[in-house]
Amino acid sequence: MNQLDALRSPEGRALLDEVRDTDPAHELAVATRLRRTHPAELVSAALGQARLRQRAAAKFGAEDAGRMFFTPDGVEQSTRAGVAAHRAGRLRELGVASVADLCCGIGGDAIALARAGIRVLAVDRDPVTAAAARANAEALGLEGLVEVREADVTEVDTTGYDAVFVDPARRGGRGGRGTGGRIFDPEAYSPPLSWAVGAARRAPVAAALKVAPGIPHEVVPEDAEAEWISDGGDVKEAVLWFGTAPGTVRATLLPGPRTLVGAGLPDPPVREPGRYLYEPDGAVIRAHLVADVAERVGGGLLDATIAYVTADELRPTPYATAYEITDRMPFHVKRLRALLREREVGTLTVKKRGSAVEPEELRRKVRPQGPNAATVFLTRVAGAPTMLLGHPAR
Repeated sequence: MNQLDALRSPEGRALLDEVRDTDPAHELAVATRLRRTHPAELVSAALGQARLRQRAAAKFGAEDAGRMFFTPDGVEQSTRAGVAAHRAGRLRELGVASVADLCCGIGGDAIALARAGIRVLAVDRDPVTAAAARANAEALGLEGLVEVREADVTEVDTTGYDAVFVDPARRGGRGGRGTGGRIFDPEAYSPPLSWAVGAARRAPVAAALKVAPGIPHEVVPEDAEAEWISDGGDVKEAVLWFGTAPGTVRATLLPGPRTLVGAGLPDPPVREPGRYLYEPDGAVIRAHLVADVAERVGGGLLDATIAYVTADELRPTPYATAYEITDRMPFHVKRLRALLREREVGTLTVKKRGSAVEPEELRRKVRPQGPNAATVFLTRVAGAPTMLLGHPAR
């Protein structure tokens, strides 16, 4: 019996329930106690799975994560539930009733698709990963909509499915899903992006390819729509869509969703700092839609090479965080320290773009003390190293 089957046995499930909330600091004592009445390997497997479930709660929510089965790579590489639900919702709106989910991992996207009422063929070539995906569909009561198949995705016939979703491995290591470093060349994905694009173009209704958010814009196919997605302000992924709006570029912010569709605007002008600074969401920056934000707020750039927008008026937008700027000065640590002491700033948030200074190093040098809070931006204004002090706009 393999480890996953052992954990799904009555004894394994009972152990998982018992160790569910084990504090890592007490793990050794718990393991010693349980090994008196249970096989040592099963106890180790249960404690390991409990740790993975605790980590996975951030992506899947505590309720789902507490019932699912994970591998270390599966926790690290799986799609966050909110992002997967957004993608599944788009496919459902396109009229998709069935999807071939290729490189399904532990089944995060298959779960979201099934919950959207879509029939799923989930494929992964790693036997342990495929077994986890199958176990997760069953654990969440979705086995009627999810068929899991252990196979090489390049050899799977997707005929009969409305859409294809491909999530190529983007880390080095054995099987393409190891623990090696991230892969930045799309043709080094497993399978390569060119293969995934070919599979997408054969889909009858639509297709979605999950790619790294740093994918160069110039490698996006002309017949694809490119969407960059952030969740809670953190950029999570990019998706190449086929069968939707070729050539369209969009940034989607979750929760929401709120979507900014690019209008093909020219670069904003560079101008002197105004009263407000806007920090665009990471998905907006990755999608090269800073110009669209600048137009919405009536602003320009502090520097031609930096994605900070400045304006004289406050125009709230979900696509950027606004700060009111109170002080501007050339980069000078002693002057900043004196200003913070004068303003009684004890909580200092350091943001930087276009600066080599490390935030923690700066905090250590200025030694903020006092009851007030402030934000300092280390950046360039028309090429000159500059500090801008302010606070979130009210």
